[in-house]
Amino acid sequence: MLKSTIGRLRILGLLEGISFLLLLGICMPLKYGMGIPEPTQIVGMFHGILFIGYCLWVILAAVEYNWSLKTTFYAFVASVLPFGTMVADKKIFKLQEVRT
Repeated sequence: MLKSTIGRLRILGLLEGISFLLLLGICMPLKYGMGIPEPTQIVGMFHGILFIGYCLWVILAAVEYNWSLKTTFYAFVASVLPFGTMVADKKIFKLQEVRT
């Protein structure tokens, strides 16, 4: 899985999606509900790094696999929706990996 661009994108998408859910579901309530900002700072930094990596890998995959603008657009939109990268993995990335 880690040997191809699409395999790395699938892993990055999963990690980015998990970090997004952690940030929204655990860290933000801790910060704003209980006044504990530290988890948000740590998870937020990792999420930011994973988000940038995901976006870069979407560009790499779009070029390598000759994706249409529509497919590339959906892959980018998935990064800003909760569970979006997991849906993109199932609907876009997994299918692309099978084709190659």
